Amino acid sequence: QVQLVESGGGLVQAGGSLRLSCAASGRAVRSDAMGWFRRAPGKEREFVAAVKLIGGYTNYVTSVKGRFTISRDNAKNTVYLQMNSLKPEDTAVYYCAAGRWATVQALYDYWGQGTQVTVSS
Repeated sequence: QVQLVESGGGLVQAGGSLRLSCAASGRAVRSDAMGWFRRAPGKEREFVAAVKLIGGYTNYVTSVKGRFTISRDNAKNTVYLQMNSLKPEDTAVYYCAAGRWATVQALYDYWGQGTQVTVSS
C-alpha cells in the first residue's frame, strides 16, 4: 500500500510563492509517474502537473506553464511543486497522486489527502 502525504499549503498574496511537498511511503508497483491535481471551489478536480519517475519528463496544464515547476527526489521518495507568481485563480485544494504517466485522474491509483492553497488578491 502506498501512502502520500502533502505539505506546504497555506495563504499567500497574489504574486507570491509556495512549495508543496508530497512524501510517498510504500511501493507503488504500477506507478511510473507522480502528479499534482487541484480542485478549486465549485469546480471539478483538474490536472496540474506530472513528472515521470524515470527520466524526469514533465507535463503541465497550460494555465501554470512558466509559473509552476514539478520535480522529484527519488532518493527521498518526495515530489515537489514549486508555485511562483501565484494568482487568486490558483486557490484550490492540491492533491498529490501516484500512477501512470498521464493527465487523466483515473490512471492514478494513489492519492494524498490534499493541502489547501489560498491566494489573496
